[in-house]
Amino acid sequence: MNDTPESFISHLVELRDRLLRSILAVVVVFLCIFPWAKDLYSLLAQPLLAVLPQGGQMIATDIVGVFLVPMKVAFLVAFVIALPYVLYQAWAFVAPGLYVHERRLVLPLVITSTLLFITGMAFAYFLVFPVVFKFMASIAPEGVAWMTDIEKYLSFVLTMFMAFGVVFEVPVIVIVLVRAGLVSLKTLKEIRPYVVVGAFVVGAVFTPPDVLSQLMLAVPLCLLYELGIVLATFICGRSSELKSKSEDIAAG
Repeated sequence: MNDTPESFISHLVELRDRLLRSILAVVVVFLCIFPWAKDLYSLLAQPLLAVLPQGGQMIATDIVGVFLVPMKVAFLVAFVIALPYVLYQAWAFVAPGLYVHERRLVLPLVITSTLLFITGMAFAYFLVFPVVFKFMASIAPEGVAWMTDIEKYLSFVLTMFMAFGVVFEVPVIVIVLVRAGLVSLKTLKEIRPYVVVGAFVVGAVFTPPDVLSQLMLAVPLCLLYELGIVLATFICGRSSELKSKSEDIAAG
């Protein structure tokens, strides 16, 4: 009992140290790539710039926006680059308190969820953005100069990145729910119709008001949900089967 306060303080100190290391890693990467902040924003804006009419350009309505927006982009890129190290620090902090079988499950899930989130961002950038921006450019009224503020464009891009990144996390979420015993595979299969409806609702909320972009979010969500059920059946169903067999052997 007397060791409990000391142990708690030592955990807080370790947490502080690992947070500082993570922040320092992001800052170091940010300082390294900051000279190319304008180029990074140009790369981020390329899907929109590619469909603007000849001579079309983006605008900045804020005096300091031309400086702050590229800096924000550089910081986000730095965080993505440093993310493996940040996740390692988080893993190193929680790993001592996990059982062996939990360590075997958590580490692959962390790595997989990170890769899936980045895949979702790439899906939005390379496939969704060109389609959405081309559609918007095609419906612009005659004589209207279609331009956008760089701050608003960044906000739109981040929203889309977050939406598609979370959608691509669906298989991991399904596996965790089944593994934790919160939802059964039977229930997941029974609620398929509701998931389909919910997918289109999510698509309507987080994407522009055109059917094509909504489909490009809703359809992957449904497919990834089915993939999650298949993987959960393979991973969790197999472990449940092995557990029941060991219990039968012990009872015998």
